[in-house]
Amino acid sequence: MIKRIVSYFLKLVLILAAIVVLFYFWGSSATMEKSEYKKVIVNNYEVEKMSDSIFSIVTYNIGYLSGMTNNTAQDRPKELVDSNLVHVKKLFKKLNVDFIAFQEIDYNSKRSFQVNQEDEISKLGYNHVARTVNWDKKYVPFPYFPPSAHFGQVVSGQSILSKYEIIKHDRIVLDRVENTPFFKNAFYLDRLLQITKINVNGKELILMNVHLEAFDKETRVKQLKNVVEIFKQYSQSKPTILLGDFNSDPNFEDPAIAQVLNLDNIGNAAFLKDNFANTFDAENPYKRLDYIFYSEQFIEYVNGDVLEEFGQASDHLPVLMKFKFK
Repeated sequence: MIKRIVSYFLKLVLILAAIVVLFYFWGSSATMEKSEYKKVIVNNYEVEKMSDSIFSIVTYNIGYLSGMTNNTAQDRPKELVDSNLVHVKKLFKKLNVDFIAFQEIDYNSKRSFQVNQEDEISKLGYNHVARTVNWDKKYVPFPYFPPSAHFGQVVSGQSILSKYEIIKHDRIVLDRVENTPFFKNAFYLDRLLQITKINVNGKELILMNVHLEAFDKETRVKQLKNVVEIFKQYSQSKPTILLGDFNSDPNFEDPAIAQVLNLDNIGNAAFLKDNFANTFDAENPYKRLDYIFYSEQFIEYVNGDVLEEFGQASDHLPVLMKFKFK
């Protein structure tokens, strides 16, 4: 009798182990070919440009329009995500900026109800779109509990929306966190540097869109060191803008962002050293994580702002810069 019970128990353990292994390989697998992780999309919408001499750009960690529920196990009804999309589109239509750099934007994810957020916002008149996928999994079991809160299928990344022609686009995968357990690493996203070259009335503008590691400082420092080296190469010879979610506040101990703040001839939009506006979290901003840096040799800063009117459509607030070419 005991042998039979032990036998049944061992069979049950083996079956459960097989289920876990099968889930691991299935859930961590991709939904698309890697060749699709970098693409330039050309649309045919009606375009309204505000000026031929003053240009505007926004960086926004849109947090897949989940508001303050991002990365939490809170209920996230479709009505919340839909209303946030309507709100964001209304504000971007009013702003009518020339360029938008997004982080955490969803293309085909269960957590945002399979809405292509990039496509929806592009309809405001952005005919040139550069997409880089950094998270492509059939099933992400996070937040861990309850299972009903799992993200499920995720296809997400970073996008640059432009009213001007994108003539080159690169996707650079940054360092991963070392010593991460293999089972966690299999489901984790890539941290990317997205680089576009854009033809703006005959001038070549370099836009560098980044989303750095959020949870491991050592990796974040290493990632930004690589980004800064590339930024310095471009900014010495061309109008260059580096922007995005750096996940680093100047008031952190030995902050990673100091690598950029201490660069010569590099400006920082909507940022006063002793009195800067914060961008995270949107409900009660207490950290500055999002920035727009630019090469002062080629770009003249007009003005900038942290856009509080976007409210809690995301857990981040966007940053705006208006500029001229020198």
